[in-house]
Amino acid sequence: MLNGQRQAIVVWLTSLKFARQLRRFGNVHYVSKKMKYVVFYCNQDTIEETMDKLRSFHFVREVKPSMRPFIKTDYQNAKPDKAKEYDYKMGI
Repeated sequence: MLNGQRQAIVVWLTSLKFARQLRRFGNVHYVSKKMKYVVFYCNQDTIEETMDKLRSFHFVREVKPSMRPFIKTDYQNAKPDKAKEYDYKMGI
């Protein structure tokens, strides 16, 4: 279970007293008291089944998966750093 890919699920609730019931679906990471949502992590291969189970509960308002695993996180600088470029041109 620890070796698999993990993905976050955000669940908006009608009341926070049901937040403890979500612990059986994965690791609860954050609970927002003000906005009444829970962020928890579960295995990526079982995420669709978990979301279907969560939607069937009467206390669940909305369920959304995190898109972070599908977003490219390798960034490239469009402009080179001028200070580093200057040091190379000096010929030290």
